[in-house]
Amino acid sequence: MTQQNVEVTDEQLQEVKRQMELYTQGVQDIIPIEELEQKIIKSVIENRPLKIKLGLDPSAPDVHLGHTVVLKKLRQFQENGHIIQLLIGDFTGKIGDPTGKSIARKPLTDEEVKYNAKTYFEQFGKIVDMEKVELHYNSKWLSELTFEDVIQLAGKITVARLMERDDFEERIAFGKPISLHEFFYPLMQGYDSVVLDCDIELGGTDQHFNVLMGRHFQEKFGKEKQVAMLMPLLEGLDGVEKMSKSKKNYIGIDERPEEMYGKAMSIPDRLMSKYFELVTDLSEQEVKAIEGQLATGELHPRDAKMHLAKTIVKMYHGVEAAEKAEQQFIAVFQHRAIPDEMPVVKWEGEVEIGVIDLLLELQLLSSKGEARRMVENQGVKINGVKVEKVTMTVSITEGIIVQVGKRKFVKII
Repeated sequence: MTQQNVEVTDEQLQEVKRQMELYTQGVQDIIPIEELEQKIIKSVIENRPLKIKLGLDPSAPDVHLGHTVVLKKLRQFQENGHIIQLLIGDFTGKIGDPTGKSIARKPLTDEEVKYNAKTYFEQFGKIVDMEKVELHYNSKWLSELTFEDVIQLAGKITVARLMERDDFEERIAFGKPISLHEFFYPLMQGYDSVVLDCDIELGGTDQHFNVLMGRHFQEKFGKEKQVAMLMPLLEGLDGVEKMSKSKKNYIGIDERPEEMYGKAMSIPDRLMSKYFELVTDLSEQEVKAIEGQLATGELHPRDAKMHLAKTIVKMYHGVEAAEKAEQQFIAVFQHRAIPDEMPVVKWEGEVEIGVIDLLLELQLLSSKGEARRMVENQGVKINGVKVEKVTMTVSITEGIIVQVGKRKFVKII
């Protein structure tokens, strides 16, 4: 362990070691890890909490398990008395954040930013103690910068350094345009760290460049540089793409217990260990025990996945809801039964309606093309009977149950 020019007691060294082991668990990269250790040593000796920053994009309000990978790490810092700084990028959100593609995101209004932020906080409260979190909006300082301030800020970094950003390099290589204003986003994100005097900034590995900008600008402003802590990205239910609502491969932390459990059961077997480690509250020892039992064949992958699904539901809905979700899954998918509880819709439409229009009206599918394909693949049932033709007309009666795929049920009253 690195020593400082101060006397450190054995008890303090043990505390530093404990925190280092905790914070480095499940992390993809720490830049540089030596500085993280020095910051923790100083924090323990001086009994001074560290400032841990997480920047949030206010463009979408839904929080899924992919987001919780970073939030769980924040909670670890918070439980050890450190200060969590949640930063809402409302200034960048209102003028259109770059996507890494050839176009910029649609700018958000003040109302949209406020609504999304409020929803964030409500969902984050399931993971971190929001009463002990510092909330910041970067419009507070970025909107006050004069044009002269912006020019001076831009003078603290070279174009060559900005071009190191992966998506900029790729777009140049493929002849795609980069707007001038996109170069200012890393500058603004780095300046946020200057204003907040943060010690550590968390982010996914896809935020590598932006998080390092905080170190760059803190140094340029004569401040102690933050440590970059990068968490691995969580693949979604498809097992390939990063978990994302737009890719429909996500598990939302506000979803119904039954839906959450059912989705978790579709996680690819090869990703189970990663999910156990990154999104559950199981200890490192418990995760390693599960991995060992899977490796020896002592634990069947299906049973391990049911344990994973139940653990995830329990974290966000409680023990009782997790038990109920598991029993429903067993009843529906192992015994092919219809669940006791499901969404109920009061029907006010025509007495007779085509099955495709019915699926759209119930919002079980989003387009006629998708609905036709689902029927053609025999994925639609009315009262447990498969719909064979896309031209079928359904007579609406009270209590009729419409099923799409394995997990979607709606009862009409």
